Amino acid sequence: MNKENTSDEISLKILEHIEKNPSITQRDLSSKLGIALGLTNTYIKRLYKKGYIKIRNLTGKKIIYVFTLKGFAEKARLTLNYMARSFNYFKEIKARIEETYSLMIASGIKEIILWGDDELAEFCYITSKGLPIKIVAGISLNGRRNFHELPFYQKDQINSLNFDAILVATFDKKEIAELKNINVKVYYLWQT
Repeated sequence: MNKENTSDEISLKILEHIEKNPSITQRDLSSKLGIALGLTNTYIKRLYKKGYIKIRNLTGKKIIYVFTLKGFAEKARLTLNYMARSFNYFKEIKARIEETYSLMIASGIKEIILWGDDELAEFCYITSKGLPIKIVAGISLNGRRNFHELPFYQKDQINSLNFDAILVATFDKKEIAELKNINVKVYYLWQT
């Protein structure tokens, strides 16, 4: 993600929080966004200078943020851009999954296990429908039991399962590192 996209996403999140809670403090915003208080202040000042919000002093240190019409339009623009980037990201992931499945099929892989149990694993599962590859199970990294009737097992149960290959459906480096001790063909979505 480039700096402009990151800046836009931070601005969007600030505007969303302000819309939900006009009296939110910069400290609370900083905490919710996971960014430094000084950076939060910089973004607030930028939104104010561009005319997207007004700052009203209620009493002493208590302030309230008020959206302007220009601010509502900017939030809509940022939301649309975020949705477009997200959609493109999912199209790219889907293409990578399909490329990986093509490599598996060409290599004669019939039954696989998903290494991961979050949204990426579910996306891999859904994308496999109609292919000559069967996902027989998933390895739970977060304690998930199943989705779409697909059983999930703990990592230490992998030797009791029958499969031809593993499809890594996580980006967690610690979880991926555990694959080095497994003697089976492993496919990675980002190495097709």
